Amino acid sequence: MGGMTAAAQREAPPGAELKVAVLGGDGVGPEVTAAAMQVLEAAVRNESVTLSLTARPVGWKAVLEGGSPLPEATLQACLAADAVFLGAVGHPDAIGQPRDRLPETGLLGLRKALACWANLRPVRVPPSLVGVSASTPERVRGTDVMILRELGGGLYYGEPRGEKDGKAWNTMVYSEDEVQRIARLGLSLARGRHGRLTSVDKANVLEVSRLWRRVVDETAAEKGHGVEVDHMLVDRAAMELMLNPTQFDVLLTENLFGDILSDQAGALVGSLGALGSASLGDGTDLYEPVHGSAPDIAGKGVANPLGAMASVALMLRHTFRMEASAQRVESAYEAVLADGIRTVDVKEPGQEPVGTTAFTDAVLERIESTTESAAITEGVR
Repeated sequence: MGGMTAAAQREAPPGAELKVAVLGGDGVGPEVTAAAMQVLEAAVRNESVTLSLTARPVGWKAVLEGGSPLPEATLQACLAADAVFLGAVGHPDAIGQPRDRLPETGLLGLRKALACWANLRPVRVPPSLVGVSASTPERVRGTDVMILRELGGGLYYGEPRGEKDGKAWNTMVYSEDEVQRIARLGLSLARGRHGRLTSVDKANVLEVSRLWRRVVDETAAEKGHGVEVDHMLVDRAAMELMLNPTQFDVLLTENLFGDILSDQAGALVGSLGALGSASLGDGTDLYEPVHGSAPDIAGKGVANPLGAMASVALMLRHTFRMEASAQRVESAYEAVLADGIRTVDVKEPGQEPVGTTAFTDAVLERIESTTESAAITEGVR
C-alpha cells in the first residue's frame, strides 16, 4: 500500500514483483485501461522488476456476468494485489436497478474493502493545454493544485440512510479521528509542495463542518509546522477554483465536496479525461481516471487515455516508489500534447484529433526514446 505505511516508504527493490489487479469496467473503461497498461509496461520494461497483471470484471459488466457489481473473485484479486487499476464503472441500463446491482455500489464497496480513505487528484495545467481550459489562459497558466478528498466517511457511507413513504434520507457523519488523519496527510503533502493548505467546508451551516474546521485547526497547531492553513466555504471555493486557481496548493475536502470540486477542476484542463487519481489508505491502493464510463463514445476509439496514463504515473510514484519511471510517463504524455497530438476533447482549433490508439502509440514512442537515451547516458558514465 503506497504512502500510508512504513513498508511502502521504500522503493520497489530489484527483482520485485509488481502485482496489479486490472479492472477495465464499463464503457470506455476497457479502452483506456488497455492503453494505460501498455504505458505501465513500457515505463518499467528496463527496470529490475517483474510486472504481474490480473484482469477481473467490475461494475455493470460484472452484474451482467454474475449478478454483482463487485464479485468475490474480483475483490480477492484486489486484496491480493499491490495496487488496483480501475477503468470506469457505470451504464445507462443500470438506471433503476436495485442498489445492490448498481455499478457505483461496487465502486463504493471496493473503496471500503481496500480501506481507501484519501483520494489524491493532482490538477496541473501544462502550458500546452491552457488554450483548451474552460477558464482563460491568464487565469489557469501555472495552476498546480493537489485536491485531497476524504474518501472513507461523510454522506456516502453515513447511517441511517433509506427511502420510505415518499421521503429519502442520508446522514453526513465524521469523527474527530477521521478528520485528523486526513488533515495530517494534507499538512504532509503541503509541506512537500508549496506550504499552503486550504480546508474546504460549510461551517456556517453544517455541524459536521464545524467539527471539521475545529479538528483541522487543532491538527495544524500540533502538526502544521511550516504550513500556512486557511479555511474556505465550499461555494466560494467552487468560484475561486475557476477565477483564481493558482492561489491553491493543497485543497482539503470532505467526501461530497471533494467529489464535486475535483470534477469541476477538470474544466481547468479542458476535460475530465485529462485527470488521474490515487485512492490511498490502510490497504491496497486504487488508481483510476476520473472521467466516468462515457458509454456514448464506448467502442468508437476516440476516448482520451490521458487520465488513465496520469493514474499510472501516480501508481508508480505512490505505490511502487519508482519516481523516475513516474516522471518518464508524465514527461512523455506532456511532450505529445505539446506536439499538438490530441484526442478530440482537448484539441484546439485547426488541430486534427487523433484516436485512443494513435495517442497511446505516440506516448509509447516517447517513453521508449527517453528510456533508450537514459540507457545510453548511463552506459557512457
